[in-house]
Amino acid sequence: MSNVSYYISNLLEKMTSTDKDFRFMATNDLMLELQKDSIKLDEDSERKVVTMLLKLLEDKNGEVQNLAVKCLAPLVSKVKEPQVETMVDTLCSNMMSDKEQLRDISSMGLKTVIAELPLSSSGLSLTVCVCKKITSQLIGAMGKQEDVSVQLEALDILSDMLGRLSGALVSFHSSLLSSLLPQLTSPRMAVRKRSILALGHLVPCCSPTLFSQLTEHLLTELAKGPPASMTRTYIQCLATISRQGGHRVGEHLEKLIPMVVKFTGVEDDELREYCFQAFEAFIRRCPKEMSPHVATVTQLCLKFMTFDPNYNYDDEEQQEEDSMDVEEGLDEESDDEYSDDDDMSWKVRRSSIKCLEALIHTRRDLLLSFYSSICPALLARFKEREENVRADVFAAFSTLLRQTRVGSGHHGNVKAGSDSALSREEEPAVAMLETQVPVIVKTLHRQLKEKSIKSRQGCFCLLTELSHTVPGALEQHIPALIPGIVFSLTDKSTSSTMRIDALSFFHVLLLSHPPQAFQPHMQVLLPPVVACVEDSFYKITSEALLVAQQLVRVMRPQGPSATAGRFDPKPFVKEVFSATLKRLKATDIDQEVKERAISCMGHMVCHLGDHLGAELQGVLAIFLERLKNEITRLTAVRTITLISVSPLKINLSSILPETLSALGSFLRKNQRALKLGTLACLTALVTHHAASIKPAALEPVLSELPALVDEGDMHVSQVSVTLLTCMAKWCPSSLAKISSSVLPGVFRLVHSPLLQGAALAAILDFLQALVLSKASNLGYSQLLKSLTEPFHRSQSSDSTILHRQSYQSVARCVAALSSSCSKETPATVASLMQEVKNPGCPESARVLALLCLGELGRSGSLGRSKEVQGVILEAISSTNEEVKTAASCALGSMAVGSLDEYLPFLLKEISAQPRRQYLLLHSLKEVISACPASSLSAHVESIWALLFDNCECQEEGTRNLVAECLGKLTLVNAAQLLPRLKQLLRAGSPLARSTVVTAIKFTIVDQPAPIDSLLKECIGDFLKTLQDDDLNVRRVALVMFNSAAHNKPSLIRGLLATVLPHLYKETQIRKDLIREVEMGPFKHTVDDGLDVRKAAFECMYTLLDSCLEGLNVLQFLDHVEEGLKDHYDIRMLTFLMLARLASLCPAAVLQRLDRLIEPLKATCTTKVKAGSVKQEFEKQEELRRSAMRAVAALLAVPEVERSPSMADFANQIRTNADMASIYQSVQGGEGGGLGSAESMDIS
Repeated sequence: MSNVSYYISNLLEKMTSTDKDFRFMATNDLMLELQKDSIKLDEDSERKVVTMLLKLLEDKNGEVQNLAVKCLAPLVSKVKEPQVETMVDTLCSNMMSDKEQLRDISSMGLKTVIAELPLSSSGLSLTVCVCKKITSQLIGAMGKQEDVSVQLEALDILSDMLGRLSGALVSFHSSLLSSLLPQLTSPRMAVRKRSILALGHLVPCCSPTLFSQLTEHLLTELAKGPPASMTRTYIQCLATISRQGGHRVGEHLEKLIPMVVKFTGVEDDELREYCFQAFEAFIRRCPKEMSPHVATVTQLCLKFMTFDPNYNYDDEEQQEEDSMDVEEGLDEESDDEYSDDDDMSWKVRRSSIKCLEALIHTRRDLLLSFYSSICPALLARFKEREENVRADVFAAFSTLLRQTRVGSGHHGNVKAGSDSALSREEEPAVAMLETQVPVIVKTLHRQLKEKSIKSRQGCFCLLTELSHTVPGALEQHIPALIPGIVFSLTDKSTSSTMRIDALSFFHVLLLSHPPQAFQPHMQVLLPPVVACVEDSFYKITSEALLVAQQLVRVMRPQGPSATAGRFDPKPFVKEVFSATLKRLKATDIDQEVKERAISCMGHMVCHLGDHLGAELQGVLAIFLERLKNEITRLTAVRTITLISVSPLKINLSSILPETLSALGSFLRKNQRALKLGTLACLTALVTHHAASIKPAALEPVLSELPALVDEGDMHVSQVSVTLLTCMAKWCPSSLAKISSSVLPGVFRLVHSPLLQGAALAAILDFLQALVLSKASNLGYSQLLKSLTEPFHRSQSSDSTILHRQSYQSVARCVAALSSSCSKETPATVASLMQEVKNPGCPESARVLALLCLGELGRSGSLGRSKEVQGVILEAISSTNEEVKTAASCALGSMAVGSLDEYLPFLLKEISAQPRRQYLLLHSLKEVISACPASSLSAHVESIWALLFDNCECQEEGTRNLVAECLGKLTLVNAAQLLPRLKQLLRAGSPLARSTVVTAIKFTIVDQPAPIDSLLKECIGDFLKTLQDDDLNVRRVALVMFNSAAHNKPSLIRGLLATVLPHLYKETQIRKDLIREVEMGPFKHTVDDGLDVRKAAFECMYTLLDSCLEGLNVLQFLDHVEEGLKDHYDIRMLTFLMLARLASLCPAAVLQRLDRLIEPLKATCTTKVKAGSVKQEFEKQEELRRSAMRAVAALLAVPEVERSPSMADFANQIRTNADMASIYQSVQGGEGGGLGSAESMDIS
């Protein structure tokens, strides 16, 4: 300690030296010392350092002064409170000094101190104390009307302080407001502007009453009709506080809008600009509240976006050639009285266009009306003469295009093709856009040749958006666009960014339009692109190589787009080839250029390999080199894959052996993308070039495969098995040693509980190919034995590890093997039936045998066997539950294989055997789910009659099964069966009604289906059951509604207005459904309405994802708020909803923040009663974590801590060790925590 004190007192002594260099060096050393974390000062040193630094602020030398200010920053956190206060007091009094230099340096000092004040709870008292001191001094300084520079500095510091520490100044807000408002009338423009900034920082945290007071003040002042400059200030202030205050302005809009509208009529361009800026702020911050005023604002914007009183556009349109003369003539006439520099009308145009852009951005629901009103107006403004304004017109139009595109994939997570009606809804907007394409191109293609770079960039950006929104729309207009693209690529004065923009647009154009459109223009297009490939700037080269790659595909398309219109690529090959080869050979270039050169050359070999002649082998040798280089190997692997599947049958024999050994070594690497790429490459090589591959060459590959066939990564396993299948088909001799290496792994995978879908299909293919290849010494019987062996072990410890899924997988494998070796099937069937009949067999073997029989029956290889029916029926009567279930599955599968034989038998059994009804209905469900509609249609009536008889069954499980069968059967013939369900709904008992509504749930599938249009017409009738008297019917109606909202939101979007009130009604706690049950000495409360409420909240959660724009978020939040105080399950759901809402509609959440925080706080701070059971503790812990996730999501919203209650709660979390640790753990697992919670699927 003493060392530091001694060193510092030494420095302080030097600071008093008369030599400025000494002072400078000493101050610099002090600054370095203070920046060390380890430094601790005693009280005496602190006082001396502070005094000395404050003295140095008045030093004669400017450099010393600057260093002294820099020392203040680290000092704030190193000294105790009294010293900070001394610093602040001195700096504030210096602010009032008559010396300008001292004033400036002190205000810099104050800003430095403010920026360093601690925000954490431990330092909060200091911060509040310092802020109060500064504030009271600044309020005094603002009152000094005689010296403007003092006022300006004071306002500047105040803005800084409010921006960073507004929450700490709550007690000062009203005095700040009353001292800032008079400044708005200051004669000095700068003072007024800075006061507006300060007010902007004050608004987000101030209380609602203060906000109203400020708004009222502005309204009153505006109503007095002040002079123009004052009016401008007030309107500007309005715009700023709405930008900063967000949703709060919503309540005052009714009064504000007419006032602002009135001022747009005043002949003052700057005032009009501020008016439109205010409108823009209103629209962005309160889109919902602005609804009644949208029409008015749109009209004004459309009127003023063409406001250009000093310029005549009509002449330009009529006679473009003479337009310059006309313009010059105009200028000469009005030269003496008017100069173009005074023209402010462009600001009005720009602000009105920005306002329109905000409107388009926030109100997607009005898209169609925008196309009829705003779209033509924007198109007409493409001719705007002012470059900056034109850029804004392009930006607004691009926003319109983006909004049109967003519609077809709302929130970006709608599965492809999952909601065809969604895209159908968007079609009117797209159709309207398509009619405008010729107009767009007509106006833009001229501008593409203008000198102005900003304009051209705007054009390319807009055309790129257009190509993304309506792919193929520009096909007819490509000849008109090509000169513009070529101009931007070849013009000498063009900047490199402009070239990159032109190339990237050209790339998008090539990707989104058919090759035939470009072929006639190849002569014009290719040279500029090749020149760009040879450019010295790597970004241009890299972008140009992408374009060249697409042009190669255009020269000779492959696949479905290759048509008979023969185009001869020969004249162009050499040009592209030599430019690309030069880049491919270079090793001292950018990584991206290397990769794209490999890829581009790969496409050349793939599409035009037969034109390369002798050059081809040299290129392949370079690919082999790149394959051996760690940096480029992944791209090289993908390129070799591409070449090997080329229809030109490129001869790869010169590089095959080395390629295969390199690929084998890649399978050992950790990089997953490389593994997958390598496996795909090997599969392509084995499939297309088997003749050139020697079996020995594949051995290094085979030795790596066992490690890849593993349940840890199903996708890699699937691709590996696909490679094995190709080997079995094309190079069977290479698989001679497979039984000891890869096969055990494949069987382990078959027995894995995780195997399903594509990976299982790959294994089925492999087993069939293996049996047919006859190469390995593995015949049918050995494979069968390996598959079924684990199930035949007696009930010892290791039989418990067999999962239900593995039974299904093995059964399918057995059926696949049998279908390949039909001669073996009868014997297999006989032995399987023996196993089922033999009670001495282990249960697992009997269950497997039944499932195998079912799968064999499904593939139709059982034959007509009465004996099988007997065996199955006997098994269904078994006492063993597992065997019974397996038998019902098997019966269903057999019926799928031969409907006419098994279905009548199944229906008869269901009627005759009420005790086995549940199991037999399972079989029937399997039949209805798996059979194609065409084969079922003959049996529909008989099945329907049977289900109809059972739809009022008392047993809920059976009823749900009947409902599922009814729903899936309705899909077979919707036109006939849907009306019957409707009829049953009207006539039936509560049980029948609940069955019908559940059946409707099963008609809503996530893929497009023929029933969709019929459902859309009548789903409203089924949703009326939300008002049913029966509680259970209401619950299943909510479940059905949730399923519709999740899988096909388009069905219910139009009905939200009528359905939501009933949905919200079900979220209320109903006292009449809560009853007390006596359990011995204890009384237990039972809430019969809980399930219905839970279903209602689940619906609300789903609607957030699928129908957000149909919701009134504030009303929605009212019910979320109620849910935050409800039962455990519902609170868990509402915490999830809150986290979701915080990211989707932050503005609305901020509006309700104060009401939402209380229940969150209550949950986070609850303690479980001592002596509670372990489950209680776990439940409460989970609740707190979930609530904390919601808090974390809220804290991620910008500006949230400006709310005093939230800032207070955030502090509480930081200071309370228990809550802080929960918060940390939730934050730490953000990827898993919040992410997984939000995406939880509860449909």
